[in-house]
Order: sequence, then structure tokens, then C-alpha cells
Amino acid sequence: MSAAEELVEEVDADGTVVGIVTRAEVRARRIRHRTVFVAVLDGAGERIVVHRRADWKDVWPGRWDLAFGGICSVGEGWAEAAERELVEEAGLAVPLVPMGEGRYEDDAVAEVVRLFVARSDVDPTCPDGEVAEVAWVPVAELRAWAAAHDVVPDSEALVLPRIAPPS
Repeated sequence: MSAAEELVEEVDADGTVVGIVTRAEVRARRIRHRTVFVAVLDGAGERIVVHRRADWKDVWPGRWDLAFGGICSVGEGWAEAAERELVEEAGLAVPLVPMGEGRYEDDAVAEVVRLFVARSDVDPTCPDGEVAEVAWVPVAELRAWAAAHDVVPDSEALVLPRIAPPS
């Protein structure tokens, strides 16, 4: 099955499943779906891993992201999806801690999101090819770094305030 044929849960604004659609339909019609984000901090919580998305990604190709993650599979639990995405995208299998929930909508996506944080001092290996490059950014400099880079808007809206609150 191609990525476009992958089945995805359509959800309402509260995250309740209202139907099953293909990933291609999600993208073409901007259907609201469940997504997970995993911010990876070092063990001391002083640095965060940021990554640049592969140029072939269907949404925001080549842009920087503050969290690993993606669309939840049909019937998949939030934490299960976050663990799977972190292994697939970063090559990291480490404990996750819930960091909250949110919603994000723009012209490209409509998402109900659960956010998690992971702690690791290991550099991500990015085995699935969805990540073009990674960098460690000091949390104290994250806002300035994000302002100077082309960052995906959903993680900027939902992750940045949780990791680096405005002063």
C-alpha cells in the first residue's frame, strides 16, 4: 500500500472519530485528523533536537521542525503512535512523557494533536529518510533560532510555547 492509500481517521474538533479516509484525501481536502508530536530534549533539558524535513514530504517539504511525529494510524493510541513515529523518524526508543494537547489548522492541515517529550543524549539516526538533517539547539536560544529559520507552522505554534515559553 502506498502512503497515499494509507487509511486515516477523520476526527471532529474534539478528536472523536467520525470516519475513515485515505491519506491522499486528508491532504487533498484538508480533513481534520489525529497527529502526534515528540520533542526530543537532552538529558539535562538544555538542548532540543530540531530537524529539517525531507524535500519529498507532502506537507512543508524542506522546512525545519521542532518535533518528530506524524499522523496516527487507524485505531492506534496516542502514545503508541508517538513511540512508533519517534522510532521511525529519529531511530530513538526512549520513554515519553505527555506534554499536552492542542489543535492546529491552516490552509494546509487540520489536526488534533497530542504532544510528548522524550529525553535522550543520543543523536537521532533518522532511519526512514523523512529527515534530511538534524541539529541540537539550546532551549534558551530556541525562539531566536526559530525566528531565523523556515519552521513548520504547526510545531512552531504548539511546541515552541511549551519548550521555550515567551519571556
